[in-house]
Amino acid sequence: MSHVEASDSPRGRDAEGREGDDEALSPADAGAEGAEPAPAKKGEDPDAKLLHAATPLPSLDELRAAMEWAFTGLEVEASVLDRYAAHAREVLAGNQRMNLTAIVDPKEVAAKHYLDSWRATRIVPLMGRSLLDVGTGAGFPGVPIALAEPHAKVGLLDSLKKRADFVGETIAKLAIKNAFAVSERAEEHLARHRYDIVLMRAISSVRENVRLLRKVRHSHKDLVMFKGPSWSREVRAAEREAERLGFRLDTVIEHKLPGEMGDRAILVYRAPGGHGV
Repeated sequence: MSHVEASDSPRGRDAEGREGDDEALSPADAGAEGAEPAPAKKGEDPDAKLLHAATPLPSLDELRAAMEWAFTGLEVEASVLDRYAAHAREVLAGNQRMNLTAIVDPKEVAAKHYLDSWRATRIVPLMGRSLLDVGTGAGFPGVPIALAEPHAKVGLLDSLKKRADFVGETIAKLAIKNAFAVSERAEEHLARHRYDIVLMRAISSVRENVRLLRKVRHSHKDLVMFKGPSWSREVRAAEREAERLGFRLDTVIEHKLPGEMGDRAILVYRAPGGHGV
């Protein structure tokens, strides 16, 4: 198993990367599958509190400047940051109508959603590969990855139809041709479709994630999980279960978000479907 910290090294399996924060990002923040706000009272709009407390929508220029700040010193094309800013504005506009994310400050959005997601493109070979983002919520990490790696095919799955519909509408509006949205349970979808990589961000613990995939563990080659500073504790707790199900921890990449926003880690597990290839 490789365990390295992020650097500005070239793209490669043990190169750079990381994202995910199980403390700074709750499942609801990241839009995880099954993460729902507290039930509304009878007759109450479930998103009413969100609508009443809606914050001003940042301008496209503000979001673009935040992306520039978050990605300072990193090799990323300006056109990618432009598209990240455009997607962020769509997410924050949608957030005023439905619960998508609790993170609304432009710099936090840029660092915690986009930089964190982009890091995976620096450590996992993605060109020509198929990916499934399980529990995508507002589109993370799938949309930032699809925008940064146009030669990868990215499916964005959420069990809640209104979130999947939002993601699909955003993909169409921004003309992201290598991405598509799916509203379905992960186990049911993976029982019928194979992918090279499954992505899971802020959904549950490592142990629960491998358990979720136990019946479809041969449907993919790699399992990539985005985690926060407690990743090592989760890995130890999941070690026996992961081994029993055939998931082998291959690479761990750690990095820090700018502005003291926290530590992140990306865990790359070789899934049973990738053994021997």
